[in-house]
Amino acid sequence: MLTPFLTALATALSLLIVDLVVPDVDIANFPAALIAALVIGLINGSLKPILSTLSLPLNFLTFGAFSLVINGLCFWLAAALVPGFSVHGIIGFLLGPVILSFANTFINNYFVERNLLTSSGDVKSQGELPSR
Repeated sequence: MLTPFLTALATALSLLIVDLVVPDVDIANFPAALIAALVIGLINGSLKPILSTLSLPLNFLTFGAFSLVINGLCFWLAAALVPGFSVHGIIGFLLGPVILSFANTFINNYFVERNLLTSSGDVKSQGELPSR
């Protein structure tokens, strides 16, 4: 039950990192980042598999490089749907999702190392949490 919340929190924190690193990505505040994280999750779970399947021939011809365009399109669509989150220019379109992926990986690994999540993404039960 806590897993989706921690995943959304990690993605929101990652979006704030993207806001700092990529000049063409702007996030107004933390609530906008949290809503954007939820919208990105919904888009990546519903629309991205369809787009990836339809673009499979292009992806094959470009040796997978077209995946950057699909990721950028999903990132841009989330920015278009969420007020307070915007993507301007080709740098934000292509580099934003890449930095988001790296930052999200590091934050999720931090949660796993702190024993908040298991490596499979499940939240540890109260009896399994470390005592300090």
